[in-house]
Amino acid sequence: MLNNKKIAIVLPAYNAALTLEKTYRELPFDIIDSVILVDDCSKDKTCEIGKQLGIKTIIKHDKNKGYGGNQKTCYTKALETEADIIIMVHPDYQYTPRLIHAMSSIIANGVYPVVLGSRILGKGALKGGMPFYKYFFNRFLTLIQNLLMGQKLSEYHTGYRAFSAEVLKGINFTQNSNDFVFDNEILSQVFMKGYEISEITCPTTYTKESSSINFLRSLKYGIGVLRVSILYRLAKWKLAKSNLYS
Repeated sequence: MLNNKKIAIVLPAYNAALTLEKTYRELPFDIIDSVILVDDCSKDKTCEIGKQLGIKTIIKHDKNKGYGGNQKTCYTKALETEADIIIMVHPDYQYTPRLIHAMSSIIANGVYPVVLGSRILGKGALKGGMPFYKYFFNRFLTLIQNLLMGQKLSEYHTGYRAFSAEVLKGINFTQNSNDFVFDNEILSQVFMKGYEISEITCPTTYTKESSSINFLRSLKYGIGVLRVSILYRLAKWKLAKSNLYS
C-alpha cells in the first residue's frame, strides 16, 4: 500500500515468456498488494513462468481476445480485488517497472487520477530504439488528437498507464475495441468524464522480444485513432452519440 491505497499491477501478456521474469523482478513489492497476469492465449510458456515466479492471480484466455480484450480482463479483475490504484505494465520489458513508485505516488496523494509514462517527453523513444516511422506517426497522431480533443498530452500511445479505481469504475471501458485502439478510446473516455491526466518521462527499450505491430496494423491503428478523436469532438459538440461515453 501507499498512503493507505491498495495497488494492483496488471500484466497483459502475449508470448512474454522471455521477458516476464525480468519485468516481474523489478516490480516494487514494498508497495504492491497484488499482481495479475492475463495471458492472451500465448503459444509459449508465459503462464508456466508466471506460476514459477509465484504470481498468485493468473488468467489465461481460451482464445486470443486481442490487446484491448486483454486489458478488459486485467482491469475487471483488478477492480474485483478492490484495488485503489491499478497500473498496467507490459511484461515485454519495453517500459521499466522502476517508475511505479512515482506513478503510484501521484495518484495516492490525490494530485492526478491518471498517470501515463511518456516515451516522448525527453528523448526516451528514439534513444530506446523506437523505429523512426513509429516515432513520426506518434508525433503526427498526437498533434491531431490534441487539436481535436483540446488537450496537451505528449503522446496518447504509451502502454504504461496508472489509473485510480474511481476512474475505471466511472468509464465504460468494456464497450471499447478489443484491438490496439482500445488505448485511445479509454483516454477519450477519461477526458470526456472531466478527469485530468499527468505524464512522467519514461525511458523505453525496443528489442526483438518487445511486442510490436507491423506497418499495415499500424496504419489500421492510425485510422482508428483519428476516428476516435473525431467521434470525441462530435460527442462534445453533441452532434453524435457513442456507447463509449454512455
